[in-house]
Amino acid sequence: MLYDIIILGAGSMGMSAGYQLAKQGQKVLMLDSYHPPHTHGSHHGETRIIRHAYGEGEAYVPFALRARELWKDLEKRIKRNILLETGVLNCGPESSPFIQNVFKSGEKYDLDVEKLTSDEMKKRWSGLTMPSDYFGAYEKDAGYLLTDQILNGYAELAASHGAKLAGGQRVEKIHIKKGKVEVKTDNEIYSGKKLIVTAGAWGGELLSQLGLQLPITVTRKTFAWLHADESFQEGKFPCFSFDTDMGTYYGFPDINRTGLKIGRHDTGLQIHPDQKSDPFHDGDAEELLCFLSRFMGGGTFRLREGKTCMYSMTPDEDFIIDHHPDHPEVMFALGFSGHGFKFASAVGEALSQMALEKELTVDMKPFRLNRFEG
Repeated sequence: MLYDIIILGAGSMGMSAGYQLAKQGQKVLMLDSYHPPHTHGSHHGETRIIRHAYGEGEAYVPFALRARELWKDLEKRIKRNILLETGVLNCGPESSPFIQNVFKSGEKYDLDVEKLTSDEMKKRWSGLTMPSDYFGAYEKDAGYLLTDQILNGYAELAASHGAKLAGGQRVEKIHIKKGKVEVKTDNEIYSGKKLIVTAGAWGGELLSQLGLQLPITVTRKTFAWLHADESFQEGKFPCFSFDTDMGTYYGFPDINRTGLKIGRHDTGLQIHPDQKSDPFHDGDAEELLCFLSRFMGGGTFRLREGKTCMYSMTPDEDFIIDHHPDHPEVMFALGFSGHGFKFASAVGEALSQMALEKELTVDMKPFRLNRFEG
């Protein structure tokens, strides 16, 4: 069979794109080395924060707002909750570029962002013990997304429109021949008119077969769930992001008695995606507990479970969403640098529009590959 679109990587971005294309009548094949949802990429861990006043830069705000619209649409279609509005508290010293960007983007796009002093935050959320010179940017209609519900929902919808998901097939070779794409896996050879690469940490290696070298490195990251007291339960405590002199940390309240979830966003050892990274260890736990002791010392925490994941990092920590410069039938969305999942619904829409040569709903110029030229 000749597919209209072959998608390599059926994680969050690939599933979203597959659904968007299939519902428009395209013959879609989604290939993945594993069987999504799985724990081998960057979408596991149950939850992801979604926020709209964006500390990484104003260019992301229209993207985030469009993603929110599409998440709401997905909820209606699958009749399951996937976006929970617990609120998100961004914290840091007023001099922090991240905090400044949150306030600037909130003001520019008229978002509901409340500026709070350290004392105001500690009064509202009793578990906080932050320094007196810290400020908070609280976005009450932000919250978190349920990752497995989303991937399963997209898979169901894509299949209902005729898309095929082929899990457990590792791609060995990509070949462009007479304007068509040929993909060889360890099981079969597939042909398609166009190709979308959303293979996360493996995407750079796949595109290198087509002569494209992307500036992406893969790093090991850790996160954990901890037993916490009542003040950190969902409904009493928000999702959070802290930009501190100890590093950048993010987390979630205790959701359904699973524990307060926390991870460190910056730093991390560089690894190969096929390399089995060190499992979560005592040093990882100590790092997270040190942060909690300083900034959330009002609670008593005990490690419940720790895990590792991978970030695919670009030099500027912004996404790369583009066409292959020499093969216009090839598109890719990679390098999400640890903050991409919340955009997956809108990334899938953008990739479908690129593939079908339609006008883009959101401007992708900030995410083009040519920004690294020179």
